[in-house]
Amino acid sequence: MKRILVRSLSYFFFWTLFFEICRVVFLFYQHAKASALTSGELAKVFWYGLRMDLSFAAYLSLIPFLLFLNEVAFRKPVLLRVVSVYTYVLLPLVALLVTIDLELYSAWGFRLDATPLQYLNTPAEMLASTASAPVWLLLLAFVLLTGLGVAGFKWIRSKWENSPKRNMRHLAGELLFSLFLLALLVLPLRGGWQQIPLNQSDVYFSQKIFANHAGVNVPWNVMHSVIKKNHNTKNPYQYLEEKQAQALVQELYQPKSDSVASLLRVKRPNVLFIILESYTAKLIGALGGPPEVTPNFNALAKEGILFQNIYAAGDRSEKGMVALLSGYPVQTTTSIIKTPKKTERLPQLASELKRLGYRTSYYYGGELAFANIKSYLINGQYDQLLEKSDFPSENYNSKWGVHDHILFDKVLVDHQVPKEPFLTTIFTLSSHEPYDIPRPAAFKGTDEVTQFKNSFHYTDWALGRFIAAAKKQPWWQNTLVVLVADHGHPFPGRDQNDAPSKFRIPLLLTGGALAVKDSVVTNIGSQTDLVPTLLQQMGVPTHQFAWSKNLLDAKATPFAFYVFNDGFGMVTPKGTVTFDNVSKKPILREAGVPDKQIEQGKAYMQTSFGDFLKK
Repeated sequence: MKRILVRSLSYFFFWTLFFEICRVVFLFYQHAKASALTSGELAKVFWYGLRMDLSFAAYLSLIPFLLFLNEVAFRKPVLLRVVSVYTYVLLPLVALLVTIDLELYSAWGFRLDATPLQYLNTPAEMLASTASAPVWLLLLAFVLLTGLGVAGFKWIRSKWENSPKRNMRHLAGELLFSLFLLALLVLPLRGGWQQIPLNQSDVYFSQKIFANHAGVNVPWNVMHSVIKKNHNTKNPYQYLEEKQAQALVQELYQPKSDSVASLLRVKRPNVLFIILESYTAKLIGALGGPPEVTPNFNALAKEGILFQNIYAAGDRSEKGMVALLSGYPVQTTTSIIKTPKKTERLPQLASELKRLGYRTSYYYGGELAFANIKSYLINGQYDQLLEKSDFPSENYNSKWGVHDHILFDKVLVDHQVPKEPFLTTIFTLSSHEPYDIPRPAAFKGTDEVTQFKNSFHYTDWALGRFIAAAKKQPWWQNTLVVLVADHGHPFPGRDQNDAPSKFRIPLLLTGGALAVKDSVVTNIGSQTDLVPTLLQQMGVPTHQFAWSKNLLDAKATPFAFYVFNDGFGMVTPKGTVTFDNVSKKPILREAGVPDKQIEQGKAYMQTSFGDFLKK
C-alpha cells in the first residue's frame, strides 16, 4: 500500500508544486505590478490559487493514475515508463503556455485563455504582435521551467517501485486502494464537494484585479475557456429578469430630439473613413495629451468637429471594426466577427451607402484574413477590398505589411478621378506592435513606450501628408473625413485592463464638406454611435442601428459602454464603473456612480450578448 500511495501522491503533488513555481515566475516577470501587492495579498494569491493548481494537477493525473491501477493489476513495469513519456511530453507544453502568458498578459491585461485561437489562421500577424517581446528572457523562462520540471520528475520517479507478485488477497486490496485513489481525484478536480464546480471566481479575493489574475492557473484557464467558448445557446450574463433588463437598456436609447442641425454643406458627401490603429486619446494634444506627438491631428481639430469623450467599445481591432462600421456592441470573450453567418445579419455603413449609389472600397496594408475581418467586409458589400497582396513586395517594409504612408499614397493614386460619391475606408497599421517605423524616431529612447510614441507620431505624419495632398484634389470640397481609432491602448501609463483611460479614443470630423469648423462636442459616446450620427446628417433612416444614438443630439442620454476580457465598463457624467463578470463585483466605482448605473451596465451586458446569440 505504501508503494502505491507514494507514487500516486508524489505524482499529484509534483504537478501542484510545478504550478506554484510557475506562479512565482509570473510574479517575478510582472514585478512592477506585483510590487504593489502587500505580503498578505501575495500570500493570498498562493492560497487562493492553490485550489486551481490542485484541480489541474488532478486533470493531469487522471491518465497516470489509470496506468498505476493497471500496473498493479497486470504487474507490467512498462506502464510506469508510459507515465514517464506522458509527463515528458506534457512538461514542455505546459511550460510553453506559461511562458506565452508572461508576455501576453503585459500586452492584453488578462491571463492566457482561448482568445489567441482566433488568430491561428494568420500566424505571421499574431507573431508580429509579440515582436517587441524580450525573446531571450522568455526563452530562458521556458528552459528554466522545463528543466526544473524534468529534474523534479526524475527525482520522484527514482522513488517509485515496481509492483511485486502478490497473492489474490493482497492483489485485491491493492486494486481497491488504487481505484480509491483514482476516484479521490474527483475532489480536487472539481475544486471540492460544493455544488458548483471550481471556476475563475473562486480565486478572486481582492479589489486589485492583478492580485486576482495572479491566482489563476494558466493551463486550467486555457482548458476552461476553450470549453466555455462553446456557449452558442446560453447567455452567461443573466443578471436580471429579461423584461427588467430590456427596460433598463431602452431607457438609454429613448428618442430625444426630433431633428439635429445639419453640419454638412452637401447632402451626399464623399466619405473618407480613416481608422487609426491603437490611437489612444492619451497621446493626442487636442485631447489633453502632449502636443508634440500629433501636430497634424491637432491642426485638423481646428478645422473640424472634435468629440472629446468617445470610448472604444472593445480592446481588439476586429471588435472595434464591428462597433465602428455596424454600430453593434462588442462581446467579451468572443467576437461576432468570428461567425460570418452572424455578421451577415448586421447592418453596415458600406451597404447603407451603397444603396444610395456610393462606390465603396476598403484599404488595409496588412492581411484582411486576420481575425476573420475579410468575411465581415464582404458581408458589408464593399465593391473593392485592397490589402497587403495588392502592394508590390518591395513595399513590405513592416512586419504587418506596408507602412501607413505607402497605404495613403495608394489611396491617392486610386482617387485621381474617382466615381462619386464614394465611401473609402482606410485602416492604418504602423502604430501596432512591434512599432517599427520607416523614418528617424522623433523621440529618444528604446523602451516600448517610447517606441509606441514614435510610431504614433509617424502615423500622424503620414496622415498629415495624405490630408495635405487630398485637399488639392477636386473632390475635396465634397468630402467628409472621419478620423477615429479602432481601440485605445494601455500606453502611456500602462493602464489596468478595465481602466476608462485605456478605452478613451479620438473622433474628429473634418473635410471640405463640413460646414462647421473649430467646434468641440463634449457628449459622452461610443464607437457604436458613429454610423447613425453620420447617416442622420445625410437624412438616411437609422432604425436598423438599434444599439446607437446620435452623438450630435444634445438631449440623447450621454453614456458609453465597453467590454474587456469578461468584464464591462460604463461611463456617464456621474462617473465610471467597471465590473468583473467572473467575481460579479465592481472593480472600479467612482464616488458619484449610482446603483442604477451598475444595473444598467449589467442589463446592457445581458441584453447585448443575448442579441448576439440570436443573430
